Amino acid sequence: MSQSTTRSSNPEYDSLVHNVPFTRRAFVISMLGVGFALATQPVMAETVIRTGTDGLISGEIKVTVKDGDMVAYRAQPDKGTNFPVILVVSEIFGVHEHIADICRRLAKLGYLAIAPELFARHGDPRKISSIQDILDNIVSKVPDAQVMSDLDACEAWAKTHGGDASRLAITGFCWGGRITWLYAAHNPRLKAAVAWYGRIDGVDSALTPRQPLDLAAQLKAPVLGLYGGQDQGIPMDDVEAMRTAIQKAGGKSEIHVYPDAPHAFHADYRPSYRKDAAEDGWKRLQAWLKKNGA
Repeated sequence: MSQSTTRSSNPEYDSLVHNVPFTRRAFVISMLGVGFALATQPVMAETVIRTGTDGLISGEIKVTVKDGDMVAYRAQPDKGTNFPVILVVSEIFGVHEHIADICRRLAKLGYLAIAPELFARHGDPRKISSIQDILDNIVSKVPDAQVMSDLDACEAWAKTHGGDASRLAITGFCWGGRITWLYAAHNPRLKAAVAWYGRIDGVDSALTPRQPLDLAAQLKAPVLGLYGGQDQGIPMDDVEAMRTAIQKAGGKSEIHVYPDAPHAFHADYRPSYRKDAAEDGWKRLQAWLKKNGA
C-alpha cells in the first residue's frame, strides 16, 4: 500500500507527530456512528437514548486537516443557516453510536454539531474489544498538538458549511473531557466548553506535555466541568485542585460534582449511566452554552 508523508508548517506539530507516515488505510474509517464500540459491549439496551434524524442533515463528512482528509460525523438542522457550532469529542471508543446520537441531540437544539474521528491515523477503536489495547495501541499515540489542529480544522469546515463560528463551543466525554479543557486554553475564538469527567492531571510526556490543571489560568473560554464524586479514575483531590486553580485565576469557569455518580455517568449505553445526573448535566450544558453566547 502506498504511503506519503506530509510535513506541516508548524514545527511544534511536526515534532510531536514524529513524522508518522500517513497511510490511506490508517485514515480511511467509515460508518461513523453506526453501532457501539466492541469494548463497551454488552450495551445496556434498556437505557440507550436514540435520537431520530427527522428535521436534520446528518452523516459522515470529510474535513481537510494538515495531512489528509479526516472523517467526522455531522448533524445539523435541515433548514436555515448560520447555526452555532459545537465540536463533540469522544471517549476513547471513537465516534460510535453514542457520540453520533449526542450530535443529533445537539442538532435538535439548533446546533451544527461535529464529532471528528481523532484516532483515525492510528486505527479504529470501535473495532477493538479490549480497553487496554485501545489505550496502548491508539490513544497513547495521539499528540495533543495534533488534536488541537484537527479541531481547528473542524471549525474551519463549519465556517463554510452553514455554521456561525462566532458562536463556537466544544463538549467532550472522558478522554474528550480532558481535550475540552485543553481546547479552551488553545482557541481564543471559543465561546464556551463543557467537559464531562475529563482527566485533570496526569503524567506529562512528549505527546501530552501539559495537563488541564497546568492551564487553569490560561483558559480562553469558560469551561463547565461535570464530575462524579464516585469516579474511581479521577481523584476528587484533582477536581478540587482544579476548582481552586480556576477560582484563583479569576475566570468564569465552574465545576459541578454529582456526589453519588461514577465515571461515565452520562453514557446511557453503559452500566455507569445515572439518569438523574445525566439529565441534570444536559440541562446545565444547554444553560452554559446559552449564557456564554454559543
